[in-house]
Amino acid sequence: MADATVRIDNPAADSRTPAGGAPTAAHTAEEASEPRIDIERVTDLLLGTWADTRREAREMIKDPAFWRIDGQPMPEHRERVLSQLHLLVEHGGSRRAFPEEYGGLNNNGANIAGFQELVLADPSLQIKSGVQWGLFGSAIHQLGTQKHWDRWLPAVIDLSLPGAFAMTETGHGSDVASIGTTATYDPETEEFVIHTPFRGAWKDYLGNAALHGKAATVFAQLITGGVNYGVHCFFVPLRDDDGEFLPGIGGEDDGVKGGLNGIDNGRLHFDHVRVPRFNLLDRYGQVAADGTYTSDISSPGRRFFTMLGALVQGRVSLDGAATTGTALALTIAVTYANQRRQFDSGAGTDEVMLLDYGQHQRRLLPRLAENYAQFFAHDELLRKFDSVFSGAGDTPEGREDLETLAAALKPLSTWNALSTIQEAREACGGAGFLAENRLVGLHQDLDVYVTFEGDNNVLLQLVGKRLLSDYAAQFKAADAATLARFAVGQTAGKVFHGAGLRQLGQAVADFGSTARSVELGLRAEQQHELLSNRVEQMVADVAGRLRPAAKLPRDEAAALFNQNQHELIEAARAHGELLQWEAFSDGVNAIEDEGTRQVLTWLRDLFGMHLIEKHLAWYLVNGRLSTQRAASVSRYIDRLAARLRPHAQDLVDAYGFAPEHVRAPIASGAEKQRQDEARAHYAALAASGDAPVSEKTLRDNKK
Repeated sequence: MADATVRIDNPAADSRTPAGGAPTAAHTAEEASEPRIDIERVTDLLLGTWADTRREAREMIKDPAFWRIDGQPMPEHRERVLSQLHLLVEHGGSRRAFPEEYGGLNNNGANIAGFQELVLADPSLQIKSGVQWGLFGSAIHQLGTQKHWDRWLPAVIDLSLPGAFAMTETGHGSDVASIGTTATYDPETEEFVIHTPFRGAWKDYLGNAALHGKAATVFAQLITGGVNYGVHCFFVPLRDDDGEFLPGIGGEDDGVKGGLNGIDNGRLHFDHVRVPRFNLLDRYGQVAADGTYTSDISSPGRRFFTMLGALVQGRVSLDGAATTGTALALTIAVTYANQRRQFDSGAGTDEVMLLDYGQHQRRLLPRLAENYAQFFAHDELLRKFDSVFSGAGDTPEGREDLETLAAALKPLSTWNALSTIQEAREACGGAGFLAENRLVGLHQDLDVYVTFEGDNNVLLQLVGKRLLSDYAAQFKAADAATLARFAVGQTAGKVFHGAGLRQLGQAVADFGSTARSVELGLRAEQQHELLSNRVEQMVADVAGRLRPAAKLPRDEAAALFNQNQHELIEAARAHGELLQWEAFSDGVNAIEDEGTRQVLTWLRDLFGMHLIEKHLAWYLVNGRLSTQRAASVSRYIDRLAARLRPHAQDLVDAYGFAPEHVRAPIASGAEKQRQDEARAHYAALAASGDAPVSEKTLRDNKK
């Protein structure tokens, strides 16, 4: 297979601007005599704490047996992905998160790091493996106890017990607390009766449910002694050894989806299905033989969120997989743009490289910067996840922080995956629409990432509520003097920003070279101030508007919250963006190599300026930027993009993908060969003296 990241060896030497509109540019940092990044070191940074595991997974999926086959019929695709899961078992890929006494490695961070790399092979494989071991197996491990582990975990790990994770219902997705399925305890037989009382309570969109699942971890309202103790999880057998549903269980195949058709998603329903009391996964809530319910967590709300928090790894893995999938799309688009030529002056000069055009740089390089930020932020999330699940940082506060961080980052990375893959597809023209170049299929498969494991808007609302509670906590024990000082500070802030004092200072500073001024005035400290102050003010504004809710009747308080829901979600989004910027900055600050640090500083600045430009209206309305400086933000982004253009190939090479991971012909070097052939043809034709004269030249000579 041809090298996926062929470099340009012969840059155009013409220094003028061709009619196509793009100046001739250096295509590598070496040609531009600029600092170079240490590609191998940057790869280490991007792969993060569990780099060895990620490399191990990438080496495994170089085997074509793991690759998605475009256009494969759904039935064959499903069976292929099931066979790939068996290959994962053979390679030890299913063991990482589970206890050592069951052959596991008890390494939660490595488990997520390895699984998210499977998106490079086939996203259906990544998600189906997540269903089996990250959801079904994890529910048994995290919500069950030793007796459940002894009975079921070995078969889960070796795939002799494939299973479904039956939480979502047709009528309730993100609102898990309101699911309709019930599990009513019968003390006479010491059994739970699992039942779906109406059509909306059918379990839906479940991987492994349509064909392969032999059992499911079913979430249902636990009812005993006439009391509903809320949602709990139960192990429920589904099928016999011949693949037929057991008595009382039924279901349907979800059929063809918009993507991920290697997964057998389906629906399940239960008609008074009895399971032994043993099958209650009872780590957080127990039912005695006589039906008495007990729990170490007395608060029903905290108990519910603790149980759901034990399954947060789905969001963590989606954040990582979306980040890796985005990197793949950018590798394809940037490599192609660094080889494909289009438009010349009409006078025989070389056609212009796509990445030399300012608009093409604008389309791809800020997204490259955003993706780098995602990598650094994801590693922080993964370290937090491993700390909690290893027990080292497993406190109520630690779990709450983990849930909030996952809920903040997963929406940003999955939304960005879709928008970046689409931009990459368009940047590759018609070639990007061919299935063989992977961008269309990648977009289809990652589409559902934005709504499963929590709809993105719902997750950001969770983050927003946490921001509000943290904001309110500042004043719980405050005395009158403290509150008065805060009020003065708020007033001073509003006067400072709203009355134009900061704008005046900026305007004075902006006299002379505006471009130079904005570069000096919007470096790291100023970027952080703008991003963090935006979060603080947005949260404070929403909190102020919601303050009357405490004294209102419930329905009026709910209506007031609803009126401010959009602003709350936007504040949470701003918080997530700030976390990404801070993670990127921490990564840059840890780099010792001077050239690498310089280039990644430019890239971090591009990310920061991209965020400021995206929210420029807010900064103007709130008086945080002068009109003159705001107008300069876009020009500075253009300068940063041009500065980073020679480093673009190095930056995507640093993702560390081998040709077997990319598998896109337009990023294989074939385009460069075609361009070189065309240029050689025209050069030989010109040298032969047999080249036809253009009509335009003929007319010009007659004048």
